[in-house]
Order: sequence, then C-alpha cells, then structure tokens
Amino acid sequence: MDGNAIRRSLSAPAAAGAPFSGPAPDRRPFDFTRDTFAFANETVWRYGVDAASGRQTTARKDQIPAYTLRCFVLARSVKQFFLHARFDPSATPPEESTARRLIRAVVSRGARELDSSRVESPIVIPGYADLRSFSQAGESWLKAECGGHWQSYLQRGNWRLVFPLTRGHQEREAHRLLATVASGRLAVVHIVRFPQLTINHALVAYRASESSDGITFNVYDPNIPERPLALEFVHSSRTFHLPATHYFVGGRVDLYEIYRGWTL
Repeated sequence: MDGNAIRRSLSAPAAAGAPFSGPAPDRRPFDFTRDTFAFANETVWRYGVDAASGRQTTARKDQIPAYTLRCFVLARSVKQFFLHARFDPSATPPEESTARRLIRAVVSRGARELDSSRVESPIVIPGYADLRSFSQAGESWLKAECGGHWQSYLQRGNWRLVFPLTRGHQEREAHRLLATVASGRLAVVHIVRFPQLTINHALVAYRASESSDGITFNVYDPNIPERPLALEFVHSSRTFHLPATHYFVGGRVDLYEIYRGWTL
C-alpha cells in the first residue's frame, strides 16, 4: 500500500466498535509539563553496553525499587487523566481518602476517545493545577490506586505479539499514529523487539512532525518523567528508532497502539 492509499484509509469512517475517528472534542493540547506524572516507573535491572559488541547488558539491582514494572499502568493512566479529569486549583485540596477515591474513578473509565455525544462529565480534582502537581503531592496515592504491575503483563493488547510486525505494518502504524496525534489525541504504544527481550515498554505519543525523511513523534516515557523523548520513524527503512536511554541501548524498535478500548 502506498502513502496516498494509507492516508485515504485513515480518512475512511471508523468500523463499528472502533475508536471514534472524527474531530477530537474541544480540549486544550496535551502539555508535557502539566499532563504527565512527576514520578518515574523504576527498573528492576541495571543496563549497560558491552564495549566489544555494542550490545545491551543487564544485571539485576541489589536493591529493587518499590515502584517497578508499571510503565503500561502509567502510560494508560496519563491518557485517562487527560480524557476524564479536570483540575481546580482554586478549591481546597482533598484529604487522602477522597483523593484516592477520585483517582479510582478516573482510572475506572476507558482509555478510548469517544464521540462528543458520549463524553462523560469530567472528574474534578480539587486543589491542584494539573496532573504534574497532583502527582508531586499525592505520589503515594497515585501509585496505590492507578494499578498493579500485573496490568502490564495482562493488558489485552499483548495478543498482537502472536503475529509478525512487518515493515508494511510498521509503515501503516506510523501513519495511523500521525493521524491520531495530528487530531489532538493521544496514542499509547507498546514498544518491543520481540522475540528478543531487549525492550518491552509503553510510551505515549502526543505530537508529531513529518519531513521527507520520516516522522518525529514526541512521547512521554514513564521511565523518564523529566523530559519528552523523540521517537523517529524512517520512511526509507520503514522502521521506528528510539534514542539511547538509561534502560535501552538505542536503535530500532517495533510498536503498535494499545488501550484503544477499555482499561485492560
């Protein structure tokens, strides 16, 4: 399928049961400094690079951090808060029990964009300006209520790994993601090198720009809350590339979008 055909397919009406594909509801653009968590998903392993081969190495940490294996939980929750929460800094901050109840209410809602006729009233979080400040003050509440590490393993998008992630599929996925973020929506993506175990991770794409060489996606990485990353798609090779981080040596990755439906 050529690029024009891909773009035509993206503009076709959504199939029954698919996420709503029309204009996004009236919502401000996603802001990394406001709409992401202030704390990180920690890693169980220490990562390095073998000097001789250039390959990634791993060693289990002596002291395992308390909050690990929740990259999918945080990526999904960022989207749910963006879709379903509204912050009111002029109101009195809630007590812990109320704050935790509000968090549960947000993450119990779906992570799918809905037709404007079906959008529910937002859940108001009083006393905070945005998710970033809320997660600074209520880090322990959010860690307790957003979900356990088992949700990273049992999220239903894992079925896609049964089938090959071909270059054609990756090209289609790149243009689908471009259309999604260009319409003001968020896309949670599963990053893999399956069947290798080099990386198994979740990111949130929220902005993109296209050139003759490829597409650059700005993404939120639950492991790196301080700054956004640039995920690159190269047209000529039809491959995605993730930069080097403290948990990945950098290079080619495969991906597909997840959490188009309900929470799991």
